[in-house]
Amino acid sequence: MDDIGLYQETSRAGELGNRYQQIRNATEALAAGLTDEDQCVQSMPDASPAKWHRAHTTWFFEQFVLMPHMPGYQVFDAAFGFLFNSYYETVGPRHPRPFRGLLTRPSATRVTHYRRHVDAAVRQAIPELSPEIRAVVALGLHHEQQHQELLVTDMLHAFAANPLFPAIDPDWREPLGSPGETTFVECPAGLHRIGHNGENFCFDNETPLHGAYLHPHAMASRLVRNRDWVGFIQDNGYQTPSLWMSDGWAAVQSDGWAAPLHWRRQDGAWFQFGPGGLAPLVLEAPVRHISWYEADAFARWSGARLPAEAEWEAASVNPAIFETTGHVWQWTESAYRPYPGYQPAPGAIGEYNGKFMINQMVLRGGSVTTPRGHTRPSYRNFFHPDKRWQFTGLRLAKDL
Repeated sequence: MDDIGLYQETSRAGELGNRYQQIRNATEALAAGLTDEDQCVQSMPDASPAKWHRAHTTWFFEQFVLMPHMPGYQVFDAAFGFLFNSYYETVGPRHPRPFRGLLTRPSATRVTHYRRHVDAAVRQAIPELSPEIRAVVALGLHHEQQHQELLVTDMLHAFAANPLFPAIDPDWREPLGSPGETTFVECPAGLHRIGHNGENFCFDNETPLHGAYLHPHAMASRLVRNRDWVGFIQDNGYQTPSLWMSDGWAAVQSDGWAAPLHWRRQDGAWFQFGPGGLAPLVLEAPVRHISWYEADAFARWSGARLPAEAEWEAASVNPAIFETTGHVWQWTESAYRPYPGYQPAPGAIGEYNGKFMINQMVLRGGSVTTPRGHTRPSYRNFFHPDKRWQFTGLRLAKDL
């Protein structure tokens, strides 16, 4: 997701001010090890430069909090509204997404000054804001956490194209997950309540709470491992058209897929590029950087299927289901569509989610690069089925 929708949260001014500073500082910490040259790189149209992420998340607060609700606020630079708007059509024109990497100006240093200017104004404004506008600040913080994850994955994609394979975080270690064997856990059929329960924060695409009927099924207790994926490769999974959806098979052929993104074959052994640099593939770690097409083909090869998102959400509270978050976003078989009775929020802030509910697939959970505390069982992530640069993986499901 490159942006956000509705919100359901109000906060006390003091608590919100502290949270604001913590999250804004976390973004700067992620960028602290990057050079100015690093921060300007855009490795593909789907990615954005680190500098752009830092500026766009700042623009959000200036555009939706300070300009309309803080009389006397002085805009830092009038050109930034055009440069750092993302998809808000009602706000005005914007610089084309595929060309964000051409924005060598403003400099990373000037973006830092922009962030400081806006931060000072927001901290001053928070005690004076109404609960409704404090909720917009809270929304902006959840939006910034989304971009913190994108900053890492976008930079990872760029560094993967560098023959030096530089590390984003030299101290990063592969999370192994739950030990033991993967089993299939029978899950209760019947009517289940799906969606956000109305407490605390959510995006509008998680609403409304509604009933979903689940047929008898079983869910894998753990995520699919790299070891499992090596078996898929060795069994010619990428050369067997009967395993693939037609569009997926076309992507395999046109893009030359033969392994997950960021895997490298060197001297007869598999390596994987990650935040810590290039390292030998950890066979027991959950597989990541796979498209929906690959996940679906692997599930078919395994004699299983991907879970529906309602099945995933219902199973996420089952103590026998492990690794629901903190490793990879988990592809589901569900298309990204509105829930029954869904209504997008009015105005610019509610513009994004509803108009993108087509041609994308839902992911659930949260990855190792997702900020802690940002996810919840009802969270709906979504990407086009061919995308692989996020920390995306899968767990299997079966009909009973």
